[in-house]
Amino acid sequence: MRSPEIIIVGAGMTGILLTIKLREAGINKITVLEKAEKVGGTWRENRYPGVACDVPAHMYTYSFEHNPEWSDFFAKGAEIQQYFEHVADKYKVHEHIKFKQEVSQAERQNGRWQVTCKSGERYEADFLIHATGILHHISLPNIAGIDSFKGEMFHTARWDQGIDFKGKRVGVIGTGSTAAQFIPELVNAGAEVSIFQRTPQWLLSLGSKQYSEADKAKMRRNPKTIQRIRKQAELGLEHIFTKAVTGQKLQGALLSWACKRYLRKSIKDPVLREKLTPDYKVGCKRVIINNTFYDAIQKPNASLICEGIDSINEGGIKTKDGQQHDFDVIVLSTGFKPFNFMRPMELLGQDGLHIDSAWKDKINCYRSLLVPKFPNMFLMLGPYTPIGNFSVIAMSEVQTNYILKLIKDWQKEKYDEFDVKDSAVDTFNQRMKAGMKKTTWVGGCQSWYQDADGDPILWPFTWKQWCQEMDQIDYQDLSLSKGA
Repeated sequence: MRSPEIIIVGAGMTGILLTIKLREAGINKITVLEKAEKVGGTWRENRYPGVACDVPAHMYTYSFEHNPEWSDFFAKGAEIQQYFEHVADKYKVHEHIKFKQEVSQAERQNGRWQVTCKSGERYEADFLIHATGILHHISLPNIAGIDSFKGEMFHTARWDQGIDFKGKRVGVIGTGSTAAQFIPELVNAGAEVSIFQRTPQWLLSLGSKQYSEADKAKMRRNPKTIQRIRKQAELGLEHIFTKAVTGQKLQGALLSWACKRYLRKSIKDPVLREKLTPDYKVGCKRVIINNTFYDAIQKPNASLICEGIDSINEGGIKTKDGQQHDFDVIVLSTGFKPFNFMRPMELLGQDGLHIDSAWKDKINCYRSLLVPKFPNMFLMLGPYTPIGNFSVIAMSEVQTNYILKLIKDWQKEKYDEFDVKDSAVDTFNQRMKAGMKKTTWVGGCQSWYQDADGDPILWPFTWKQWCQEMDQIDYQDLSLSKGA
């Protein structure tokens, strides 16, 4: 069989997984191009206080590498980063990684992918796999005067580790899941924290179990303990959470009741409770799994400001009612650009087609993985992959199995170049849009789930259905050619 050369862009969770699984399949000509100096992706870059995963820890691991060392039911960011570093070391992933190699251009030429990095280094391969993740390009707010502030200002993904927040006046712009994690940390550190809320969020508390050394020892001795915890978490997310947001009425009612009850029982002041009550359906925005924010927002050194922001000036933030709010630090918890995917690299496919031109009207992708007119290329965790609040590691494992099947057929010389038919992409997108009508994501809100047209780009069906559909390759949807 032929031995393909493969380039993977990114050494985060998915890049590590791909390298391991390709090697297990006997493929060794793998080059991983990583822009930073170490592995980890999201968990390397996000180091704000309180950073944690909202997927249960024992579910947020590779299926082949359980971790008995988690300290919490929802793992903290530093431990997740440590886990990925451990896996990369154990499976010798570093042998394939070129660090500090940020890709500036990738172009399909003469049946091969030609890749150029900002360093000037050039690489080429038979297959190109983008493992760049979903949330990695920061989004900065468009606020007048944002560059005029004289104090410290930074985005949460660029956290200033050198600041002692005790006694500091801190303004926080944004109230998403990241803000819900770090705001309690700043409040408890003694900062005077003012939160500027544009839209309230639905929160859900799922407990805060910590694992003792005795618990960890038990898991080391008996891996079935971990498997049981993992299975319980998967069942809960698959049969309650994911079904709730994809249109199952009973599960939706249960999720809605749980979030509203948590708000009602946690916030005693009716005025504050009203400010924190969203006017959209539970699940329209990603439900925030958190059990510390409601306590923190009621402390005397925390305040919630719902008046819109007019501008930022040297001293702080001016709201639309004319009031000036002076700060020592402003934290921008304004999220990421979820539809950048592999960009800003210059990506050129068939006949020099630029990805910006291909996607100028709509982001087109087949099975969240294949982009038409970009042959022999895979986009990991592409459009329509976020599935409920399920683990993205599990999603990447399913996609990796699909990729391996397609590459194995290349090895057997069944084709030299594959592309996805436009008709297959159109059919897929139409089915996604039709399925979306039953979901909570069209429940009257704006969220990072939605594209420029306001259409959510998530999987609108069950996790089980996604796995079943990804289990086989529908070759009638692909164009296969020889002699590329």
